[in-house]
Amino acid sequence: MFINKAADGRNNLCGRNVAAVRKQLGLSQRELADRLQLCGLSLDKNAVQRIESGQRFVTDIEVVALIDVLGISFQELFSKASLPHS
Repeated sequence: MFINKAADGRNNLCGRNVAAVRKQLGLSQRELADRLQLCGLSLDKNAVQRIESGQRFVTDIEVVALIDVLGISFQELFSKASLPHS
């Protein structure tokens, strides 16, 4: 059986880290969406919210843009160490 969700039912592994880094940078979800749009990625505030909450899958193109805009590494984006415990 093919499973395409995380063990906790989330559709992505990086959303919590996106939220944590965004907050550390003092950005709103809308500001992050605006910065991603400047990089050519068509995401709005609602898409950012859905990524952060784990309701939305994240493509590899979006991963690259998030790393660039947030100024973090791939490892930081997917690090379990920086994830809050559920």
